[in-house]
Amino acid sequence: MAGAGSFPQTEWIWKDGEFIPWESATLHVMSHVVHYGSSVFEGIRCYRTPEGPAIFRLDDHLRRMEDSARVYRMELGHSRETLAEACEALIVQNGLEECYIRPIALRGLGAAGVNPLLSPVETYLVCWPWGAYLGADALEQGVDVCVSSWQRPAPNTFPALAKAGGNYLSSQLIKMEAVTNGFAEGIALGPGGLVSEGSGQNLFLVRGGTLITPAMEGTILGGITRDCVVKLAQSLGVPVREQPVPREMLYMADEIFMTGTAAEVTPVRSVDRITVGAGRAGALTMRLQEELLGVAQGRLPDPYGWRTLVQQREAIVG
Repeated sequence: MAGAGSFPQTEWIWKDGEFIPWESATLHVMSHVVHYGSSVFEGIRCYRTPEGPAIFRLDDHLRRMEDSARVYRMELGHSRETLAEACEALIVQNGLEECYIRPIALRGLGAAGVNPLLSPVETYLVCWPWGAYLGADALEQGVDVCVSSWQRPAPNTFPALAKAGGNYLSSQLIKMEAVTNGFAEGIALGPGGLVSEGSGQNLFLVRGGTLITPAMEGTILGGITRDCVVKLAQSLGVPVREQPVPREMLYMADEIFMTGTAAEVTPVRSVDRITVGAGRAGALTMRLQEELLGVAQGRLPDPYGWRTLVQQREAIVG
């Protein structure tokens, strides 16, 4: 079923233990999340593989959602195992072979003030088909990006390691500025002027055969795809450094790419209209992209246990 927006709707959404129709998953305008951004969420991909649909790093994503909820003192009311089984059942219920999954826990209708503790927590699982995040050609041809005028907040202003809805107000400003100025994506600096991350992606540079990524210094999300790329690079014998990255290193890099569940491994061909390397996807970037997608799509072995094959589970329909 096609939606009014830019992505296709599916038929069923999981809400706190039962399946409800897509159009019934609504909120009251006075829900706490509407006014104060009080939600935590995840983005997870399910890939079509020769063995059937397989969810990529399901447990790791749900662990991060638990961690985010803990930071914000939100009781999910469901174990990680329950949510994992529900993700599988949701895919089966919607008859999908490949999709993007969005678990989200939010504060609903309760108090009108800032204090979130008086508003109940509601947990939803949503899925829909979603292709390449930055465009159909982005994974092969790369994208043009800019350094944003909007910086990431300093550590201990809000918890960057928590994947919370309110954090993405900053991301919206970065993304809108980039798109308005003719770029596909923006790169934010941290409060000290060092490279942080994209609007919803971690960042990697290649210089002299070494893979470099900004350190976890309190302004970036600990990306699960970021972790995949580090592990895959190390398995290939590629030196990896997590370090402070000055802005000018973006202009000196041999290769740059962005990572994320939605973005996967997306090459960057220019920054601020300065060509990166040869102006196309670099060899190491494409090798890591092939390794990541090969494991996720079942074309390569999975020594890490990253794939969860979707089992046929009985749905509970409300």
